[in-house]
Amino acid sequence: MTIDFSSLQTTPRLLIEADLQPLQGARFQPTGFPDLGAAVYDGPNGNRLLLVESAQSLANRLEVVCWDAPNDDWAAPLQGLPLVKVIDKQGASLTNTVLEAHRLNSPYILEGKDKSVFDILKKELADMNEGPVDIRKLAAVVLKYDTNALLHGIFLAKSELAGGRLRLPRVVSAFIEAEDVKLAQSGGVKNDHVNPSGDTAKGFGNVPYSRDDYTAPKITAYFNIDLAQIRGFGLGLAVEQLLTALALYKIRRFLDEGLRLRTACDLEVQEDGLLVTRPKGWTLPERTQLEAALPGLIAAVAAENRFAEPRVTVVKWEKGAEKKAKPETGAESNGG
Repeated sequence: MTIDFSSLQTTPRLLIEADLQPLQGARFQPTGFPDLGAAVYDGPNGNRLLLVESAQSLANRLEVVCWDAPNDDWAAPLQGLPLVKVIDKQGASLTNTVLEAHRLNSPYILEGKDKSVFDILKKELADMNEGPVDIRKLAAVVLKYDTNALLHGIFLAKSELAGGRLRLPRVVSAFIEAEDVKLAQSGGVKNDHVNPSGDTAKGFGNVPYSRDDYTAPKITAYFNIDLAQIRGFGLGLAVEQLLTALALYKIRRFLDEGLRLRTACDLEVQEDGLLVTRPKGWTLPERTQLEAALPGLIAAVAAENRFAEPRVTVVKWEKGAEKKAKPETGAESNGG
């Protein structure tokens, strides 16, 4: 069965919802935020909602499930996609643009002694130093060196690169929300059987603590693929199909393998709980279909000479370089 891309050519968004439930029991632990804790808020109907997982976190999780850590490479169906790898002086792998939160804007890529990638970007994007940013050209350069970043967004916040104005918003966004939540309070004690009354500031003694989990009758993962933005890159049909299939593969694999969000937040998709809400009637491809299709889609884009050769661009990072580097200020607003 082939993937039906034709039905997506005129729709602006591909929206997917997945109904989730705890793998065991009823309680789950949501994400927490500094000085805030869990994000509980009132819904439009007065019901209590809870942000179980944020868009920033899910962007990172959708990338991690695509990486084969033991082999330090893409998962098998994605091999051949371009990326930038960072190695140390001995040639050992340190990180890469799939795992780095800021992707090509990672300080390990742009702030070290090895300026090769910085110089490539500066040269290929030099005509944007003045005037409006050419989004299509920026997208073509990102496709060439770090295809994955087209889906998750990038902000090259360096003044030497078009004055720090080079930015692509996310194509794929996602979050998990629970509805009609109720607090499940509990607690415990860290026991010290040697000296229960020891100095707790130094890690000794018995230390009681409280814990807040939640229950909810409805937990939903929401996924939004901005098809209009993919088409707006102006990169052609082969690239559009590759990016769409890659986004769908990430979602499928995350729902299959990535739902253990925390020790106390292990979820699964409910039976018949996966639904495409836009466009109506479109059938979400199975993971096996996507795995079968992706190598051919990658090869089709490569045949158009859209990828860097070699596909892996290597940058050397030397320990201690971070002391000399002076990164640009500014927040990463588009990446995970």
